[in-house]
Amino acid sequence: MDAALSVIPAAVLRNLSDKLYEKRKNAALEVEGIVKQLAAAGDHDKITSVINLLTTEFTFSPQANHRKGGLIGLAAATVGLTSEASQHLEQIVPPVLNSFADQDSRVRYYACEALYNIAKVVRGDFIVFFNQIFDALCKLSADSDANVQSAAHLLDRLVKDIVTESDQFSIEEFIPLLRERMNVLNPYVRQFLVGWITVLDSVPDIDMLGFLPDFLDGLFNMLSDSSHEIRQQADSALSEFLQEIKNSPSVDYGRMAEILVQRAASPDEFTRLTAITWIYEFVKLGGDQLVPYYADILGAILPCISDKEEKIRVVARETNEELRAIQAVPAEGFDVGAILSIARRQLSSEWESTRVEALHWISTLLNRHRAEVLNFLNDIFDTLLKALSDPSDEVVLLVLEVHACIAKDPQHFRHLVVFLVHNFRDDNSLLEKRGALIIRRLCVLLDAERVYRELSTILEGEDDLDFASIMVQALNLILLTSSELAGLRSLLKQSLVNPSGRDLFVSLYASWCHSPMAIISLCLLAQTYQHASSVIQSLVEEDINVKFLVQLDKLVRLLETPIFAYLRLQCGVEPVAYTHSSCVLTLGLDLVLLSKLLEPGRYIWLLKALYGLLMLLPQQSAAFKILRTRLKTVPPSSFSGEQMKRTSSGNPYSQILHQSQVIEDGDVNHDANVHNGINFASRLQQFEHMQCQHRMRSKSSQAHYRINSTSYSSSKEVQRPEEAGQRPVPVSETNKTASRSSRRGPGQLQV
Repeated sequence: MDAALSVIPAAVLRNLSDKLYEKRKNAALEVEGIVKQLAAAGDHDKITSVINLLTTEFTFSPQANHRKGGLIGLAAATVGLTSEASQHLEQIVPPVLNSFADQDSRVRYYACEALYNIAKVVRGDFIVFFNQIFDALCKLSADSDANVQSAAHLLDRLVKDIVTESDQFSIEEFIPLLRERMNVLNPYVRQFLVGWITVLDSVPDIDMLGFLPDFLDGLFNMLSDSSHEIRQQADSALSEFLQEIKNSPSVDYGRMAEILVQRAASPDEFTRLTAITWIYEFVKLGGDQLVPYYADILGAILPCISDKEEKIRVVARETNEELRAIQAVPAEGFDVGAILSIARRQLSSEWESTRVEALHWISTLLNRHRAEVLNFLNDIFDTLLKALSDPSDEVVLLVLEVHACIAKDPQHFRHLVVFLVHNFRDDNSLLEKRGALIIRRLCVLLDAERVYRELSTILEGEDDLDFASIMVQALNLILLTSSELAGLRSLLKQSLVNPSGRDLFVSLYASWCHSPMAIISLCLLAQTYQHASSVIQSLVEEDINVKFLVQLDKLVRLLETPIFAYLRLQCGVEPVAYTHSSCVLTLGLDLVLLSKLLEPGRYIWLLKALYGLLMLLPQQSAAFKILRTRLKTVPPSSFSGEQMKRTSSGNPYSQILHQSQVIEDGDVNHDANVHNGINFASRLQQFEHMQCQHRMRSKSSQAHYRINSTSYSSSKEVQRPEEAGQRPVPVSETNKTASRSSRRGPGQLQV
């Protein structure tokens, strides 16, 4: 200290702490000259004493003017040292850096000025303090004083120039410092950081791309900044890095993929678009590196496919197609279970497009890695079943394709049908709204006969008789009306002559017994008219209620559709034009039907069955009028006295003719109870037994209801006679109607 005082006059020290800048400046020039002389003389001990004096007595002084003088004095001493300043930087720079945090803004300003002058002198030797200087500049960039910000900006530019020229800069030491500050929200700091990233990336000898994962998330975070300038700078930096990635042979895709996946779910549209664009390029460039990250990438892509922004949707779809086109295998780290988990989760998305693509992925995995997918079947099966209730037809159809692919194996096929029936039972709306679509599509994908046989087997043992009846009615309607089941109908028409048709008829019969109208429809379709007549006659025990009549009405109207054209022609009816749903279908005669018209009397059992249906209908109903009008067109030649005698017996299977027996299709056989291996007597007993179970179940339900509503029992007893009188068609009245109709004219039979 004494050595310093001996070389620096007291007046210089006094002016160095003066409040006037000009006096401090002149004093600094005096210090510069003194240090320069000492340096020339090689007296570094006195130089050290001067620097210590400036530091302790001035820069650490509680007086602001002293601190200002100390800063300008240190800068002047550095200028005086010139090339020898590097050996005194450890004394000079730290006090200046400490002044950056001074409470007085003017002191902070002079600290920037002093460090600027010091840096100009020492240049590359300055790099050893880079991290401390960078930290100080980062803080000063957001200083509350505009003059300080301006001074810091000038210093920042000089430091950048020095760094780009230096070969001593350590990027490894700098990156942790940068990473810590990347999530700062201050806009000035963000501009400062992006500026440094851009500058360092422009230096050929500095590999910023290798450290991109360390600050990539911060750059993406800046894309949603409220300042347009910051967003633009961040986007520009990211675009430059993406271009470098395309041209670089070695890139760490994995770490960056994790960041991009998170940013793809950002609430900011621009951030999502940039992230999904990067993912698209990564999928094309990443190759094997990205295989372990496919599930995460898929989880980011699928929601973006339904994004409200069209650009994002387009890029997401392209990315999805690129990803699905890659033929990865589990041996390379491809996680089938993880992909399935993502697809299953996205099946619950509120957006249809996302659900559709999730199903496409499941289908793709089934085709490529069937064995692995089936190992996870229990994890996704329930979700796939729930998807059958999706409001979108496209989703339902795709789900069915997935189910069909799974059901190629017999055990999975049975599993599918059992669960499908279970879902129909638990969710009546599913059967009502989607039942036809689901069954028809499965019949196309899995073979209609196989589907119907399995459904029939399950429904045959169904404990819930009401559900079984509803389900059979639905299946029957689909069978009779769907174009997809035309082959099945053709096979059933050959039940009396074809073993395959016979087996199918017998298979369906067991469950079709749950519904009288369904079994009658099946018999008419299979042309087992004599048995149909027997079934109709057995309905004398049936409780003819509203549900029964509704089903009967549907059956009569079905008889007027093109499906039963052959049946109407077998009655000897001329071709008619059929109008339905604003479409007119003109029905013509083919050669087979034309040959049948030549012998209308052979189908006397068909006529008897139709008249049986007519007798069950209320006379004022539309179905009665439709069927009666149709039967009036039957030519009188269809009946003969001998044929009437043959069909007069109440039990068609007990008719013993002198030489032969008339059977279902008009051919002759010695035993009408059995034809083509079908025991019709046994089938009739099976039907009657099932209907008996339904009646017992109905009575049990009614009794249970009465017990639970005893408070209203007396009023119900009074109303019961009236209700009985309001029943649509009592059995006794049906018989009376039959008696009356039998006297109306030729061509009508008494049942």
